[in-house]
Amino acid sequence: MRRSVLVSILAAWGVVVLAGCGRSETAAQAKPEPGYPLTGEIVEVNPAENVLVVRHDDIPGLMPAMTMEFTATPGDVALAKPGQKIRARLIKAGEGDWRLERIWPMDPAQVKEIEARANALRQETLARGRGVYREIGEKMPEFALYDQEGRVVQSGRFAGKQVMLNFIFTRCPVATMCPASTAKMGIAQKLAREAGVTNLELVSITLDPAYDTPGVLKEYATTRGIDTSNFSFLTGPENAVRDLLAQFGVLAEPDKDDLVKHTLATILIDEKGRIVHRTDGSSWDPKEFVPKMKRG
Repeated sequence: MRRSVLVSILAAWGVVVLAGCGRSETAAQAKPEPGYPLTGEIVEVNPAENVLVVRHDDIPGLMPAMTMEFTATPGDVALAKPGQKIRARLIKAGEGDWRLERIWPMDPAQVKEIEARANALRQETLARGRGVYREIGEKMPEFALYDQEGRVVQSGRFAGKQVMLNFIFTRCPVATMCPASTAKMGIAQKLAREAGVTNLELVSITLDPAYDTPGVLKEYATTRGIDTSNFSFLTGPENAVRDLLAQFGVLAEPDKDDLVKHTLATILIDEKGRIVHRTDGSSWDPKEFVPKMKRG
């Protein structure tokens, strides 16, 4: 996509791309998040029953601080560890039953690292102004996000690696969009390995960070049998994702039922961090990317 074209689109979509991908402020005010915010520490993990025992802080308007059992998704349970501090949403699941959703790790050092990088990315996006979109030949932006294992991933981790990158979200209902893109990334992973490309990393960044927590991404990858040895699914602060969308030239806006309308882009980045190829839309072929990758 040429810069002049994208600048015109960004100007028209500026509120969405630079100030509110996923959910706008108006939408967030009109439809508050369900349940109650919870912070606390995991005491025990019961994978067989998908239960977490959590020592939680006071929940205003609901209950005082105490230790309780809560159900959670298999992905969240798989990532949970005793002693881990978390924040989440507490949802009424039935008479006397509660479940935890939207679980995020709350390690102070990790949170500080993520926030610092997000703030730096925000300043960089603002400084680039109308030239926010990164052309072929430019370096990818620096960032720090959580992966599907709850680990902090700095963009610097990919130094010396080739990176194939796109944006998806786990609730995408259109078979020819995110589900097809994820499947094609898997095919590219397999073809690259067969072609002797040994330094490739695949990265999918969520368009829906409010919902796509590390645990949700973990379950998404697991249920699809995805080889995550060199395939990372990333999420993090909404402002950081918005800035990455703008810099990579992907458009997104909230749709009904908290879903996201969006464009697609698949991007190849070389070992020096430079964007060397991209294709926009959903009809791309994994076979077009592999010949552009360097062997070794």
